[in-house]
Amino acid sequence: MPSASCDTLLGDIEDIVSHEDSKPQDRHFVRKDVVPKVRRRNTQKYLQEEENSPPSDSTIPGIQKIWIRTWGCSHNNSDGEYMAGQLAAYGYKITENASDADLWLLNSCTVKNPAEDHFRNSIKKAQEENKKIVLAGCVPQAQPRQDYLKGLSIIGVQQIDRVVEVVEETIKGHSVRLLGQKKDNGRRLGGARLDLPKIRKNPLIEIISVNTGCLNACTYCKTKHARGNLASYPIDELVDRAKQSFQEGVCEIWLTSEDTGAYGRDIGTNLPTLLWKLVEVIPEGAMLRLGMTNPPYILEHLEEMAKILNHPRVYAFLHIPVQSASDSVLMEMKREYCVADFKRVVDFLKEKVPGITIATDIICGFPGETDQDFQETVKLVEEYKFPSLFINQFYPRPGTPAAKMEQVPAQVKKQRTKDLSRVFHSYSPYNHKIGERQQVLVTEESFDSKFYVAHNRFYEQVLVPKNPAFMGKMVEVDIWESGKHFMKGQPVSDAKVYTPSISKPLAKGEVSGLTKDFRNGLGSSGSHTSAASQCDSASSRMVLPMPRLHQDCALRMSVGLALLALLFAFFVKVYN
Repeated sequence: MPSASCDTLLGDIEDIVSHEDSKPQDRHFVRKDVVPKVRRRNTQKYLQEEENSPPSDSTIPGIQKIWIRTWGCSHNNSDGEYMAGQLAAYGYKITENASDADLWLLNSCTVKNPAEDHFRNSIKKAQEENKKIVLAGCVPQAQPRQDYLKGLSIIGVQQIDRVVEVVEETIKGHSVRLLGQKKDNGRRLGGARLDLPKIRKNPLIEIISVNTGCLNACTYCKTKHARGNLASYPIDELVDRAKQSFQEGVCEIWLTSEDTGAYGRDIGTNLPTLLWKLVEVIPEGAMLRLGMTNPPYILEHLEEMAKILNHPRVYAFLHIPVQSASDSVLMEMKREYCVADFKRVVDFLKEKVPGITIATDIICGFPGETDQDFQETVKLVEEYKFPSLFINQFYPRPGTPAAKMEQVPAQVKKQRTKDLSRVFHSYSPYNHKIGERQQVLVTEESFDSKFYVAHNRFYEQVLVPKNPAFMGKMVEVDIWESGKHFMKGQPVSDAKVYTPSISKPLAKGEVSGLTKDFRNGLGSSGSHTSAASQCDSASSRMVLPMPRLHQDCALRMSVGLALLALLFAFFVKVYN
């Protein structure tokens, strides 16, 4: 077309065609002189590619098998349960057989190098087996641009309520990344809603995340990069979640977060206020276990915390990490307390809550730790004889200030870890309890499948005979044997067995949280309200609303179809 024709305003799409252009019938007759060139292809390879990678428009979502693997803390485990529940509610089958799955959902932990190594190896194995992959947890949230994560779908720690969207797009062959934060009027929220469907790993235990993130800036911590600053859930939402759990047969609740003691400081409340509200709704025979709390945030609530830990439906148990008994090391860690603060907390609680179990964490070989620093830590363990002690060899995590400090030699770190472990195993914390009569809550089966696992008032592990009538019940036992990490109890023949649940527990693998509001499609996704959905009675499968990613695709498809229709009409008119 001459360039002059571009100077005039086009009033209609037909103005694009000038009288000098060839007509459709002219182009048709020219085709007789065109000789098509045949390109040979590897038929076997083509068929194999077709079989392994069907076109995305031929993939029906909601029917595939998904294998979920979670590493790390109870907060991470709770996230994994929520993701499993949503996928199952949508129709996906959650399988425990990794090789049988179509997609692997890998929920990672970034606390230590070995956990990330397992995560990386699992990605490699999934790729070797041609599995679809979705990544979750703290590793991809903190460092999404790592080389081994390239091209893979990622769902952020605050976006787990959108796992169905990410899985669907991944199954279709797309790569999706959702890493944003949830906010309400500029204020960061605790994360996804608490009333989402979930599949509890143990139907008798509900894990509730009371907040995400923390107020600290520990120099060794990578989790801070993923979970961010403190963001707490409102008390009423946490209480509602607890009530719903008990209605579904739960008999034990774990409160979890990166720092339970800091709960509420961002929303004008505190941990004791939450706990007093929760104990009001705990039925007789059920128990509440508190999560980890750092020393600074419990010091100002010691009196109230002692009262709560003495409550008959709250385990007299608290996890307070000390990390080191050297003030100079704690200063380099930026832990915001000294050893005297830790001792004050422990001594006060041991006095006011007789028999309380104090669990703690220790890092061996932090940068700059001297032999004298380490010996101070050894003396602390010898003095308090912690019945539960988590000993960790220091691993420098990329991107943390501690990784740039002068490191303690690897062999020294390893030796200190062994030495402290030897001290820990030198004492027996439960020998003096042989002959006691205790009430224990039975919640699970032991790893060797020989016993049921129960916990007494102080959250000490008690193994009892495998009587199905005991599971989920409060049973009275006589302690007749003890080990380093457990006691064994013989049920008292004429003792009363308490049934704490107000309803029958869900079956293993059954979806929790399919509330009436959820089924009727009230609320909207992505906020602290009920998700919209409805139940397809013909297929007995939960049909969720069209995800936002799909809404965008649908809009683009509608526009594209309209343009195609317009072009088709234009060419038909020209041809005629």
